[in-house]
Amino acid sequence: MNRPVFRGLYAITDSTLTPPGSMLLQVQQALAGGARMLQYRDKSGEFRVRKAQAEALLTLCRQVAVPLIINDDVELARSVGADGVHLGREDPQLESSRRILGPNAIIGVSCYNDFELALRAEQSGADYVAFGRFFASTTKPKAVSASIDLLRRASRELKIPTVAIGGITPENGAALVTAGVDMLAVIQGVFGQPDIRAVCAQFNLLFADTGDAPP
Repeated sequence: MNRPVFRGLYAITDSTLTPPGSMLLQVQQALAGGARMLQYRDKSGEFRVRKAQAEALLTLCRQVAVPLIINDDVELARSVGADGVHLGREDPQLESSRRILGPNAIIGVSCYNDFELALRAEQSGADYVAFGRFFASTTKPKAVSASIDLLRRASRELKIPTVAIGGITPENGAALVTAGVDMLAVIQGVFGQPDIRAVCAQFNLLFADTGDAPP
């Protein structure tokens, strides 16, 4: 796959909101609605089950040229041939993940509300950094809060794309896009909604309003 354009909606699965029996259909709807990147996030299942799910998601993503990112699990990303991995504070180091996955892998890093952490991630070769939470989150209610000013600073000072996460909806996401964020990472606001395809299209309209809509 060619390097992606980091612009638009970044949909993230969830073991509760996207259970195995409906996950593929839900993800199909998100991709049809214009999700530009998909992250497989499931910390509950055994490796064999998660590998089968990731392989099925990769097939869907390949059909529409959308990158599949694996949350936390570098070995799972390697074993299924995913496009990359997303790392948190307690996950394997970026440098070792790069050695395992190769130079073309997409590696993102959660930086919470810490600009210096983002700067170090950029210097270590991250492809994007994620900040948040920005609004009240049902998925991670105790996550630290990040400010919109952080996104403005990141837009000015970082050379890699930025992602915002945490309680984002089509109604409150516009302020984040205006502040300069490149992608909106959404879980509940996509997969917890009755019309997944429609809400994904609404998210991408936020980027159209900036004159830089996803293709």
